[in-house]
Amino acid sequence: MQDQAIFVVFRVGPGRYCLPLASVMRIVHAVELAPLPGAPGLVLGAMSMEGLILPVFGLRRLFGLEERPVQPSDRFVIARTPRRTVALAVDDAEGVVERAQSSVAGILDIAPGSSQIRGVLPLEDGLVLVHDLEKLLSKDDEGALEAAMGKEAAGGA
Repeated sequence: MQDQAIFVVFRVGPGRYCLPLASVMRIVHAVELAPLPGAPGLVLGAMSMEGLILPVFGLRRLFGLEERPVQPSDRFVIARTPRRTVALAVDDAEGVVERAQSSVAGILDIAPGSSQIRGVLPLEDGLVLVHDLEKLLSKDDEGALEAAMGKEAAGGA
């Protein structure tokens, strides 16, 4: 069925969010992060995965939630943005759901960070916000991340 879409659902604070499965590479347990000086405020630090240095984004910051340190029980969603592979710090990964693409409703700018929300996916047990990785960073933040990642690669962390 062409109208079907598959989403990976995860939790950040009290909210549930999802990404299209096609943009998710894997979900891993949280690890200790290395600092990434000069990175935008959404970046918690950097991690190494299979020889790649990945920036780790704090979705709590993005969605205006109370911040807390990354905990061993947290997960990192490893995903591909249009420009790079990133890790998203989430409280928990709930699983994969398949729904008709037409079931994703649009959303208005009604909450902090909602410009990164592409739509709302209704599930049997509540609503899930569809995250838009293409809007994760502004152009200025993207430039700052590029510079910080270049320093990280040069420093060999």
